Amino acid sequence: MTGLGYTLPAVLSVAVVCTAEVVVLRTGLFRRPAYWLSMLIVLGFQIPVDGWLTKLSAPIVRYSPDGLTGVRVPWDIPIEDFLYGFSLVTATLLLWQWQAGRNGERS
Repeated sequence: MTGLGYTLPAVLSVAVVCTAEVVVLRTGLFRRPAYWLSMLIVLGFQIPVDGWLTKLSAPIVRYSPDGLTGVRVPWDIPIEDFLYGFSLVTATLLLWQWQAGRNGERS
């Protein structure tokens, strides 16, 4: 089952996080320029670090090729790593914003 080991959970994590925002949390985070700027900042750090860790010429982190799609973008980073990164950062920010709203705080 090529691609299911890491790819399927990565794609599902994005779907779950986006669905949670649109259906349950409704924080409006995706409409905020500050959110998208924060995602650019995350990418600015993720690309060099993840690229160094996963470069095919001398990987520090090795993935089973059967668990990936094989799509690698800058510096041999598996596309799945970007999906997980999006999900983890976005879920954290969503829950932070949702909790602030429940406590009556302005964000």
